[in-house]
Amino acid sequence: MHTDRTSTTRFAVPVDAALRAAGWQPGRWDIKQAEIWADTLREHTSPAGHRHCVFPAAVEAWAEFGGLRIDPAGPGRRIAPAALHLDPLHGLHMARTLGDLGRALGTEVCPLGTETGTESLLAIDSEGRVYALDHTGDWYLGPDIDQALSALLAGAEPHRLTTG
Repeated sequence: MHTDRTSTTRFAVPVDAALRAAGWQPGRWDIKQAEIWADTLREHTSPAGHRHCVFPAAVEAWAEFGGLRIDPAGPGRRIAPAALHLDPLHGLHMARTLGDLGRALGTEVCPLGTETGTESLLAIDSEGRVYALDHTGDWYLGPDIDQALSALLAGAEPHRLTTG
């Protein structure tokens, strides 16, 4: 099979196709919507007084990928590809949980969206690393949004976080 290096994309072909089908394209940047999400999260306080941290890595991820509903087609490499809704407000009422995870990891953590099939919450830390939190535990998805999306949409198996 011939591979044309001049037409490489940022993502593997199936991942790129799923992102484009959802409305993403290189250069997508909706900073206005990202700022609305940032303000909404900053203004929210849980009944117990927990608040969200908002930082540049989260705002940048929302500006580029926020609002996308991604439904990958085909089988995954190790597990089924994840259907995603990249809207941080899925984590609006998770300030305490995200704060606890951030303290355990020695960083700040902010919501990114959800896996729509499992309701697993996706989160990003201040360094840009991405995680999933669900009823089975906390999972590391990758060192940046690109690798995390690639893993989720290609069906790569995540790594369970162990703290302590």
